[in-house]
Amino acid sequence: MSIARLLHIMARLRDPERGCPWDREQTWATIAPHSIEEAYELADAIARGEAAQVRDELGDLLFQVVFQARIAEEQGLFGFEDVATAIADKLERRHPHVFGDATVGSAAEQTAAWETHKAAERRSAGHPAGALDGVALGLPALTRAAKLGQRAARVGFDWQHVAGVLDKVLEEVGELRQAIAAGDDPHVREELGDLLFSIAQAARHLRVDPEGALRDAGAKFERRFRHLEAQLGARGLQPLEVEAADLEAAWARAKQEIG
Repeated sequence: MSIARLLHIMARLRDPERGCPWDREQTWATIAPHSIEEAYELADAIARGEAAQVRDELGDLLFQVVFQARIAEEQGLFGFEDVATAIADKLERRHPHVFGDATVGSAAEQTAAWETHKAAERRSAGHPAGALDGVALGLPALTRAAKLGQRAARVGFDWQHVAGVLDKVLEEVGELRQAIAAGDDPHVREELGDLLFSIAQAARHLRVDPEGALRDAGAKFERRFRHLEAQLGARGLQPLEVEAADLEAAWARAKQEIG
């Protein structure tokens, strides 16, 4: 069985005598950044629609789970089977409409029920029951901002319409301009953060993933800028060698020609 083979390989890599020196030295903390990186690489492969790459990246991410579980097993904490059992139990517990007698009429109702189950689990585990509890600090900042706003909205702290959020965005732009004019660098940083936070809330109201939208914008900029460089390169020029007006014209052509 492939899972058994993978677990055996992991055990060999961590073997104190015959294992890999690098693998033996790793801890939960040192592996965590690799786990995050693999998740992003999987998202990138999915965005490109490359099935073989998605398969490989899923394998890399699975290996991260196996690695962390192996470290825990060596410390007598839990093993891979415990991880699999825990998620299986959680999925059944949080889907009573599938594995029990409850009924759910829509995906939105299921999302609300899922969050209710999560909150109940946190309370039963002795964790505080605040509206913002459980929003992981390790999330990308824009995603975390949107989730914080979403949690606050569940207890009535939110704008009624997206127009109100956009007004807030404009308000934050004004405050950022004032901080810049005052030459107050710490305040500029604070106001820029407030602006980004309000933009994340606008994305939430518009049902747009802010991370995905920013990622797409970055990809679009990259395509256009590479095209601009190619345009100038055909004339034997680099961007730094071109006047601002000509550079703007080249940018406009790039936008028109590749979208």
